[in-house]
Amino acid sequence: MTFQLTEEQLQFRDMATRFAREKIAPSYQKREVEAKIDRALIREIGQLGLIAPELPEEFGGLGAPSVTTGVIAEAIGYADVNVAYLQILSSLNGKILATHASKDIAHEWLPRLTAGEAVLCIALTEPRGGSDAANLSLSARRDGDRYILKGEKSSISMADQADAAVVFARTGRPEDGARGVSAFLVPMNTPGVSTLRFTDLGSKAIGRSSIFYDDVVVPAANRIADEGAGFVQVMQGFDFSRALIGLQVLGSAQASLDESWAYVQERQAFGGPLSKNQGVTFPLSEAETAVAAARQLCYYTLGLRDAGRPHTAEAAMCKYLAPKTAVDVIHQCLLTHGHYGWSLDMPHQQRLRDVMGLEIGDGTAQIMKLIIAREKLAAARG
Repeated sequence: MTFQLTEEQLQFRDMATRFAREKIAPSYQKREVEAKIDRALIREIGQLGLIAPELPEEFGGLGAPSVTTGVIAEAIGYADVNVAYLQILSSLNGKILATHASKDIAHEWLPRLTAGEAVLCIALTEPRGGSDAANLSLSARRDGDRYILKGEKSSISMADQADAAVVFARTGRPEDGARGVSAFLVPMNTPGVSTLRFTDLGSKAIGRSSIFYDDVVVPAANRIADEGAGFVQVMQGFDFSRALIGLQVLGSAQASLDESWAYVQERQAFGGPLSKNQGVTFPLSEAETAVAAARQLCYYTLGLRDAGRPHTAEAAMCKYLAPKTAVDVIHQCLLTHGHYGWSLDMPHQQRLRDVMGLEIGDGTAQIMKLIIAREKLAAARG
C-alpha cells in the first residue's frame, strides 16, 4: 500500500508548520517553566482548524482523513511535543464522543473542543492498574437517573488543565473485567472532583495528576454508550492515537536533527567544520534514516485507517518504535552538540525528557509487543 499527500494535505502541512515554528516553537522552554499550555494559544490552534480535523463537520471538524491529522501532529510536534499532545487527546476523546455519546453531549462539547474552547482529558489509569488498564476499582453506582462515582484515577495527562474528563468506571462486578466498565463525561468543576499534580521529569506543560472522585454525582445522560461498553470504546480509539503519538515524537526528533546538521557545519574544530568528520555525520545519517523509516510506518498505519483496513498491529508498532527512535535520536543530537548540548539553555535536554515520557504513557513498549504478537499469532492461525 502506498500513499501520497494530497494538495489539501500539503497546504495543511505548510500552514501548520509555519504557525508552529512562528507561534509555538519560541515559547517551548517557557511553557515548561509555566507548567501549562496557554488557553489563548489553544484557541488560536482551534481557529485554524488544527484540532481533531478528522471529526465530522456537524461537530466542528472538517471531515478530514486521518493522514491529515497526522501531518498536523508532526508539524506541531516539531515545535513543541507537548502542544502536539493536545491534538492526540482531542482526537482520541473526540472519536469516543462523536461515536458513542448522546447527540446532546456530542453537540455540547465537540464544537468547543475543535474550536480550542474546551480541553478534555481521558481518565482511565488507576494507581493499581497501569498497563492492566481494565483493572479498575473506581465505582459508578446507579442511583435512579444518576450515577455516584467514587475512587481515584492516576497519571492523567492535562487533568488540572481540562474542562472535562472521559472517565472509565466500574459499573459491573470486579470479575466482569473489561465488560463491567462504563464511560462517562464528567466536567472537572463537578462537586467532589479534585486533582493533585505529580512532579515529573518532563512534559511539565502537559502535567500529570491524580483525579479524586468523592461521591461525585453524574447524570445518567452523561454515560457514553451502553453500560458496560466503555472499555471497548477506548481500546478502539488507541489504534488512532498511537500512530499520532509516533508522528508527534518524530517531529520533535526531526527538530533536533535539523539543528544538529546546522551546528556541525558552523562549529569549527581541527582546522575545519565538524561536518568534515564522518564520525560526526554518520550517526546523524543513521538517525535520519531511522526517523524516515518510523515516519513511513506511522503514515502507512493512518492510511490503513482511512482505507477502513485493520491496523491494530501496525499502530502498536508505531507506539513501540517511534518513541524509542525519537529518544535515541535526540540523545545523539545532544551529544553532537558537546558541552553546548548539555546546557539547560538548549532544547535537546527538554525534548529528551518530554519524549521519554511517551515511552511509558499510552502503552509501554512491552504492551505494544504483546499486541503485535497477539495479532500476528491470530493471523497465523487463520
